[in-house]
Formats: sequence, structure tokens, C-alpha cells
Amino acid sequence: MQLFLIGYIIIEICEIFTVGGFPLSTNVRLGFTAVHLGAITATLWVLLLNGVVGYQIMDDGTPFSLGLILLSAIAMFIGTGYITLDTALSWTHHFDLSLTYPNRNIGLYVLYQLAPLVFLVLFFLLEAYLVLRVLGERKPMLYLIAAVILFAIGQIFEYVISKYICSGTSGKINGTLFETLFTLLSVVMVWVFWSSITEDDWPMPVTGGAYT
Repeated sequence: MQLFLIGYIIIEICEIFTVGGFPLSTNVRLGFTAVHLGAITATLWVLLLNGVVGYQIMDDGTPFSLGLILLSAIAMFIGTGYITLDTALSWTHHFDLSLTYPNRNIGLYVLYQLAPLVFLVLFFLLEAYLVLRVLGERKPMLYLIAAVILFAIGQIFEYVISKYICSGTSGKINGTLFETLFTLLSVVMVWVFWSSITEDDWPMPVTGGAYT
């Protein structure tokens, strides 16, 4: 889970330079965008693998499990980042058609939008089964459901309400501000959830059922 939190921190740092209106040259902004999108895909992949590890398919915390998670996350990061940069800078001209209307890039859509959503859904299903059927607990599900609700609210602000906020404030702010806030709260709830069912050495452990 520590790798997931590190990935989230990288995402938030990149958001300052990609959607925060920070003055940058075009190429530097494109670089941050590639890191941003790659970090999103890799971070949610790490979250999914944390859910898989909970079933003890491989021992948690061993060099093998950590190496597998880290190396596969790096592969996801590099793949998404490369497609982002190739699209923006036309290195191979393979994605040039996506630069014109209707701007469809199937590869980037799958890696940046579809895959992370699938990872999130699978993580929720894996953890729900683990908590309810294996551990026989109920309280941790409140934290997990709260995380899902907070994340969904953030996405609503980003994709639905943002244009109204932007118009109402004459472009001073948009839904990204609220999306960032609710995503942060969602990550906190995931942290609380994970702490409640594991024996990870967190600074503020939450008491409750645990598995080893």
C-alpha cells in the first residue's frame, strides 16, 4: 500500500503543472502530462495488486511480491507515458490521426480511462469478498464504500459540474479543485480501510479484524 500512496503523491504533484495553470513551456507541460497519465495507470494497477496480495496468492512484503508489483507498475507507467508523448510529439506519426477531430486515441483511452476504471472495480470486488466472506467483517466495508462514494463525487465534479463552476466563476476555478479534494478524501478512506484489515505498520493504525 505504501507504493500506492507514493504513486498518488506523484499524481498530485503532476496535477499542479498539468491542470493547475502553472506557467510552463509546451514541451515541459507535455512531459508532466505523460508522467501524470502514466502515474494514474500505474498507481491504480498497484492498488489492484494490493487487493490480489490479500488472498495470499504470494507472500506479502517479500522481495518477489514487491519486485513483481514494482516492475509491472513501471511497465504500465512507461507504456502509458510513451503513448502520451508519441501522440503529442508525433515521434512515429502512428497517432497523428488522433490530433484531428474527433481526436480518438484508442490506446491512450484504454490505458488512461478504461484500464484504471477496471482496476478500481476489480479492487472493490476483491476486497468486498475478502472482508465479507473470508474475514467475516462488516465495519471495514463502511470505509471502502465511503472511498468509492467520495471518488465518484470527485469524478462528477470533474466531468459533469466543472463547466458550470467554470462559467459561474468566469474561469477562475473549475471542478478539478473539488475533484482533487474528494479524491484525497477517498485515498484517506482507502488507507483507513487497509489499516483496519491488515497489520501494516501505519503511523495511526485502526483497530479491527486483521489477516496475516
